[in-house]
Amino acid sequence: MSTVASSPTPDSVPPSAPTSPVPTPTPVPAPAPAGRTALDWRLRFGALSLIWGFSFLLIKVGTHAYAPFQVTFGRLLFGTAVLVAAMAVKRQRLPRGVRTWGHLAVAALLLNALPFSLFAYAELTIPSTLAGICNATSPLWGMALSLVALSEDRPTRRRFAGLGLGFLGVLTVLGAWQGFHGLDATGTALALLASLSYPVGWIYVRRTLTGADSSHLSLTGAQLLLATVQLAVVTPLFTDVPSGLPVLPLLAVVALGALGTGLAMLVQYSLVAEVGPTTAQMVTYFIPVIATAAGVAILHEPLAWSTPVGAVIVVAGAALTQSRARRS
Repeated sequence: MSTVASSPTPDSVPPSAPTSPVPTPTPVPAPAPAGRTALDWRLRFGALSLIWGFSFLLIKVGTHAYAPFQVTFGRLLFGTAVLVAAMAVKRQRLPRGVRTWGHLAVAALLLNALPFSLFAYAELTIPSTLAGICNATSPLWGMALSLVALSEDRPTRRRFAGLGLGFLGVLTVLGAWQGFHGLDATGTALALLASLSYPVGWIYVRRTLTGADSSHLSLTGAQLLLATVQLAVVTPLFTDVPSGLPVLPLLAVVALGALGTGLAMLVQYSLVAEVGPTTAQMVTYFIPVIATAAGVAILHEPLAWSTPVGAVIVVAGAALTQSRARRS
C-alpha cells in the first residue's frame, strides 16, 4: 500500500505508476545507485509482495478489537519508528524549510493518513480480499487523473484500453450484472476512495517536491512522522480508549506498521535503486492475488468466481495503463 511521499511514484517511480495500500512512498530526488545487497533482489521482491499482500488481512484482524483510527495510528507509529531508526543508522537528518514541511503535511494526509484510515473503515464491512482488489485500481485512477493534471503524460490507445479494461474488471469483481447484490456499498466506496487518494497524492508530490534537496529516506520519514501527528490529533476525538489490549489484534497492528509500512518502504527503496522503478513497481500486480489468497485461506472469507476473474482483469488493465510507447 503506497505510503509516503515516495510512493507509486514510490521512490522516484513516475506518479502514474502503481503502488501499494499499504501501501505507500516520494517522487523527489532519485536514489543514488546502490550496490547489490546480500539478499538477491528477486527474494526481496517476493518478500515485499507478501508483506503488502498480507497488509489487508492485518488491517482486518486489527479492526476486530480496535477502532479504524486506532489501527491507522498504530500502523503509522510503528512504521515511523522503523524509518526513524533507519535514519539514525544512516545518520540522515529531517528535511529543512517551512515550505517543504508544508508540502509534506499535505502528502502525509493524501498518501498515508487518509487512505490508511479509509481502508481500515472499509474493512469493517467488506472482506479484506475486496479491499486488496480495490487497492489495485490506483494505477487506473492515476492514469485518469494524469490526463487532466499532467500535460506531459500523453495518453495512448493502449493506455486508454487499459483504463477501460481495468474498470470493467472492477464491475466484474462487484458483480454489476447482479445489481451489486451482497456488497456493502459504503465500505466498497471507501476502499475505492482510498485507492483514488494515492494518485492524487502522487500528482501533488510530483508538482511540489520534485527536486527537493533531501534524501528519499529523510522525506519519507518526515512524511510518516507528520501523518502520525495528524492521527494522534484525530484519533482521541473520534474514539474511546480501548478497554483492553487483545494480543492478536495488537500484534497485527504492530506488524502492519513495522513490516507493512516501515520495512516495506526500505525494501522498496533498495529495489528501485537496484533494478529501477519499472521492475520494482510490478510488485503492485501481485498484491491483490496475495490479499485474496490470504483472506480466503486464513480468514475463510467467501470467494465467488467473479472475484478472481475480475481481479485478473483489473491487474491486466492496470498493467496496460503503465505501458509506454516504444522508442525507435
